[in-house]
Amino acid sequence: MSTRRITAILAIFLITVVFLRSISQTANPNDIEDLIKQYQQETKCNHVSVVVYNHGDVSYYGDSEGLYQIGSMTKAFTGLAIQRLITERVIDENGVISDYIPGFEAFFDSRKADITVRNLLEQKSGFTNNEKEYPSAAATETLAEWADRISGSELNSMPGAGYAYSNVNYNLLGLVIENVSGMPYTDYMEQNILLPLGLKNTYVGMPYSGRIVEGTRLGYRHAFDFHMAVKEASIPAGYFYSNTEDMGRWIEICLGNSEIPEDFKESFSKIKEQLKSEGDYYSGWELFADGVTGHSGGTPNYSSRIVFEDKNQIGVCVLSNLNVAATTDSLCNSIFDILSGKNPGPLTKDIWTTFDIVFSAVTAVGIFLFGAIFITKRQSLLLGCDTILIVLLALVLILFPIIFGAGMKEIVFTWAPRSLAGGILTVAGDIVCTTIKLLTGKRYADHNKTGKG
Repeated sequence: MSTRRITAILAIFLITVVFLRSISQTANPNDIEDLIKQYQQETKCNHVSVVVYNHGDVSYYGDSEGLYQIGSMTKAFTGLAIQRLITERVIDENGVISDYIPGFEAFFDSRKADITVRNLLEQKSGFTNNEKEYPSAAATETLAEWADRISGSELNSMPGAGYAYSNVNYNLLGLVIENVSGMPYTDYMEQNILLPLGLKNTYVGMPYSGRIVEGTRLGYRHAFDFHMAVKEASIPAGYFYSNTEDMGRWIEICLGNSEIPEDFKESFSKIKEQLKSEGDYYSGWELFADGVTGHSGGTPNYSSRIVFEDKNQIGVCVLSNLNVAATTDSLCNSIFDILSGKNPGPLTKDIWTTFDIVFSAVTAVGIFLFGAIFITKRQSLLLGCDTILIVLLALVLILFPIIFGAGMKEIVFTWAPRSLAGGILTVAGDIVCTTIKLLTGKRYADHNKTGKG
């Protein structure tokens, strides 16, 4: 058989494999189970649980009892607690937070700025999620200690002037709850929110019973177990645990189809009244197009999303043990589209998935370069390679902290896939080897010129 014929057969075979794979990944786009399988194939996530609420009917996909971190979906619970305290006239929504957190200060343009409770609920305080400017709590800090540390910060905008999503806002609300109730945040939320609503599988921070689905972190197209301790002072903004059983009940409650204590109804009504136009944010919820309400969640080792619509009485929640937030959002949205009678859109590729693919390739190329560096003797080639590698490494180390608003250490060891660290180390190793060979080659050349070689 000729070489040309073998090449043609191999090409046809590869095209067929790619075609069949694309069919398998897009088959039955209206099938929820197929969408979930596609999500797992593309993200490498090993656990994902889904609950679907459709006119009173509740369906579960995956493990309905396993407990996941729900990330920033936690904010809706903190927001509800604040609404109850406003309803009870314990808190004034337009009161400044220094009334409830004595001594707390913030400044804009070096002038003292008053932040109201409403500013925090609407994410319009002037704080941002930039970890360099407003660092999150240390492992041992209480809410009060953390708030004292960031007190006196310079805000990015005047309170009330503009929206800027920030975990700071809801952690401060958690401290307000502690101070006005005289109870630890955990105790107040369990006794006054979760227990009355019958959310028996939802926990404030680490669960003390039930089965936890361990969080994971990407690396070289694989999901590795990745445990992170929950920091007490970060819980109000994003560290509840729950399962899809409770999230199904939570959707039912939010849609007004579940029996709840009468004194909660006014709080839920007030929250919905504040969500009038697309893009509005209030009390841990955002209003999207077509009257859909929801929120996403993402921690270093989990991602989640919940959406529901009052008019059509439908809702979806997705819990995943891998931080691929954009893809998790698109899975939830696609399932919601199916319930709405629409064609679901494609799954979005998350930035961490892209990073994992890119830096897995960087690691592979870097390992190949190790061998190439030892073989080649051309000084110009080595110099060009060394220059390119140094520029690439410098760009990563300089730009990433600016783009993500966090320190490089936090990005590499907490948020990004493990392949980022592997890629950086491989490139750094190539630079060291290339530089050594360049210096060694120059030394031998100098010796030869002086006759000492």
